[in-house]
Amino acid sequence: MSQETGTLSVVATPIGNLGDITLRAIQTLRDADVIACEDTRVTAKLLQKYDIEKPLVIYHARSGRVNATRIMQMLGEGKRVALVTDAGTPGISDPGAELVAQVRERLDDDVNIEAIPGPAALTAALSITGIPCADFTFLGFLPHKKGRETLFKEIAAAKRAYVFYESPHRLTKALASLAKVLDEKCQVAVCRELTKIHESVIRGSAQEVENHYKAHPDQVRGEVVIIVGP
Repeated sequence: MSQETGTLSVVATPIGNLGDITLRAIQTLRDADVIACEDTRVTAKLLQKYDIEKPLVIYHARSGRVNATRIMQMLGEGKRVALVTDAGTPGISDPGAELVAQVRERLDDDVNIEAIPGPAALTAALSITGIPCADFTFLGFLPHKKGRETLFKEIAAAKRAYVFYESPHRLTKALASLAKVLDEKCQVAVCRELTKIHESVIRGSAQEVENHYKAHPDQVRGEVVIIVGP
């Protein structure tokens, strides 16, 4: 590749504990000409911890085409752009996937797209629940309304594990819906605040897990990953 070739680095950042970033990710952020991020305040905390000072440009689901066009222009000029999300790996249930798709479609021959792997709530949760997950389906965030109950029925009928992210505001409703359709022998795990001080995994039948959070409403907060066993 010529020296004028731009580079889009898709950089995984910690999902909670700032110590979880990789050495390669730190070096990539230091080498970048600009960092595209969801929230400048969140990314600034990470950069401050590792003494990195770089220009930041906002890129998220509501930032529109203007910032995407700006990022593409920088890549076309041969710049190094590091794409980060607030937590975890960009593109995994994240608007970063759309930016990568646009770059591949419009600048594929002129831009090097590289993965800087690292933390992801999906794999972190799967690793500590003990639920068989050699074969699983990942749903990202479930729809708020339309199609939601249909998905719960699909999960109940499946012969593989299902994994999805959920807002704490809808956690107990999701567990109640699962309790209606799942066999009581089916194991459900709610992984909350992974890598943070209050990390927890509550596992049992959907009804048992729902009862736990009804009894402990103070725990219905933070980032949540739900795993439903086969």
